[in-house]
Amino acid sequence: MEKTPSQSQEPAFQHGSLSMAPTNKNYETLEIESINNIEGEEEAESEMGNKKAQEELHATTDQKSIRNKRYMPLLVLNYFLLFVGSVSSSMLSKYYFTHKGSSKWVSTWIQCTGFPLLLIPIFLPYSLLKSTIRKPFTDFNKKILTLSIFVGIMLGINNLLFSWGVSYLPVSTSSLLLSSQLGFNLILSVIIVKQKITFSNLNTVILITLSSIILALNSSSERPKGVTEKQYFIGFFCTISAGLLFALYLPVVEKIYKKVYCYEMVMEMQLVMEMTATALATVGMAFDGGFSEMKREGKEVFDKGERVYWVLIVATILAWQFCFMGTAGMVFLTSSLTGGICMTALLSMNVLGGVVFLKEKFGGLKAVATVLCLWGFCSYVYGMYTKMLEAKAISQQNNNNNDINRHSGEDSSSLELVSMVKNLGVSH
Repeated sequence: MEKTPSQSQEPAFQHGSLSMAPTNKNYETLEIESINNIEGEEEAESEMGNKKAQEELHATTDQKSIRNKRYMPLLVLNYFLLFVGSVSSSMLSKYYFTHKGSSKWVSTWIQCTGFPLLLIPIFLPYSLLKSTIRKPFTDFNKKILTLSIFVGIMLGINNLLFSWGVSYLPVSTSSLLLSSQLGFNLILSVIIVKQKITFSNLNTVILITLSSIILALNSSSERPKGVTEKQYFIGFFCTISAGLLFALYLPVVEKIYKKVYCYEMVMEMQLVMEMTATALATVGMAFDGGFSEMKREGKEVFDKGERVYWVLIVATILAWQFCFMGTAGMVFLTSSLTGGICMTALLSMNVLGGVVFLKEKFGGLKAVATVLCLWGFCSYVYGMYTKMLEAKAISQQNNNNNDINRHSGEDSSSLELVSMVKNLGVSH
């Protein structure tokens, strides 16, 4: 029995000006391809959503991210601590030696012996403020402990070198000499953390190095009374060495901090570092009779009296803790080079502080050295500012390109679907 044409053909399907008679096979093919396209778009949107979710999670949990709500308050707080600690610790240390304090080990010991104060920023956010759910020392593994002890030994040696340097040099001179650590910091940052060299970097290093050379040439007129030429150059060498070691300390710490995501953990590491440095100084104090010397010094030697002596000791301990906390925080939140730059800027304040409060001389060569130091710092700040503007412009451009690409992808998917339907109609 033959089938009539009406039985063998299916009704035509009208779509605008197109007329086509799709078969069951055509319907299946179209349906499968449409489903695949939809699934592909859903997968792409899901991936973009997951990526955005991960970025948001990273921004809210990683306190190094500028999108984290705690970033700016922490940055301001740590720069304030660095400012107060850096200026006051240098002034107080020199005041100790100026008024007949003489023990290098006492000066070294009090730099880190205030480490119990670090328990406040470690436990306060979790126990009292309830601003974090992370328990103190939760992620503190053996590797971090070992690295912290190693850096603590470096810190202890650096503290001893600083004590020797400040005991023989005026505060203004030692401060400008310590500014040479910026040049070392740049070089070591390039090697250790792959810091890029720019014109502003090099300009800063050259200017601040020149300021240190000028101070070296001016050494004979700047030597304090009672300090021999040999002692002066020992102080000069120790101060330069302290700057070099501190310049190494900063990028090493930055490299360690790259795997740290919260400020509390930075303070935990700082606690171990200072405990190690304190243990090193305590051994030196014990062998050198520093503890008995400390009591005798306060009662008989220090010319401002015993009460002022112990107030000075406590104040110096607090000042050094502010300085170390601020330094660690700046390196964690920014970079080792930026932290070094900030410290260099504050060293110029030490120069002025030495002149105002300790009545140190401020001759022509020292004025030139100070200007060069400030010039180098301003050059670097300007370079950082222009770099920040460029990064902001690039980020905005990338966001615009992503929006364009997303809309283009949606339009191309619609065009592909229409083209596929047209092709099916033409083939039949």
